[in-house]
Amino acid sequence: MGADKIRILIADNNAELCDMLTEFIESQGDMTVVATAMDGEAALEALSEFAVDVVILDVAMPRLDGIAVLQRMRELDLQPHPRIIVLSALGREDIMHRLTNLGADYYVVKPIDLEVLAERIREFGPSPTQGVESTSMGGTRGPVRQRTPSYELQVTEMLHKLGIPAHMKGYLYLRDAVQMVLEDDRLLAGGLTKKLYPMVAEKYQSSPGGVEAAIRNALTAWWERGNRELFEAMTGRNGYGKIPTNSAMIAELADQIRFNSLEKRQTL
Repeated sequence: MGADKIRILIADNNAELCDMLTEFIESQGDMTVVATAMDGEAALEALSEFAVDVVILDVAMPRLDGIAVLQRMRELDLQPHPRIIVLSALGREDIMHRLTNLGADYYVVKPIDLEVLAERIREFGPSPTQGVESTSMGGTRGPVRQRTPSYELQVTEMLHKLGIPAHMKGYLYLRDAVQMVLEDDRLLAGGLTKKLYPMVAEKYQSSPGGVEAAIRNALTAWWERGNRELFEAMTGRNGYGKIPTNSAMIAELADQIRFNSLEKRQTL
């Protein structure tokens, strides 16, 4: 097992899914499955035994469900704490919100897109350019990157609450644009066409103009049928009067998520 590979624990009570995920992950070359667990208790035992970078965690498991596992993980004093990718057959916002508060980094609604899953694992796993870190078990954990908070789950949750149509391409573009601004607010400086739209376009093999138009179409559909009242309550701008511009919407959503994250940290 190479020290430079991303170490993954799969916790899911579906044996066929575990086998499929294991086969796919091992075929990637830069990641490896260090253990699989069919229930929550076994997942906690594996976390105590193995150095893990990323946990793929099912919500519905016997003995302990995914929520209970996240709660108990706080007692294990794992250094560093593994990143958590949650699997679920349900896209319920209340569950997503609770999992986020417990430390989940990303939420995947089944069926799983394996390529997207691999991309997220690489985002959350250690960077091969960083040094190794010692573990409490006397071995080495492999290279660990400087980690920044993932906002994707928070952005997704907010867009769902607002009623942005998830089936439109503009929804994906808007979600990624807000997350990029949360990670680097300088992207809003000087207009969106210079940096932000090209970055989103490159990810989706589109064009900056196509990204701009798709986001505008999604916002128009939201304005006509979505939860405008929630947006006005969040921003304090009652009677907004007209559809926010793309840049105004991206900035408002990013500011709101930053504010929510700050409030959560202050209450911990």
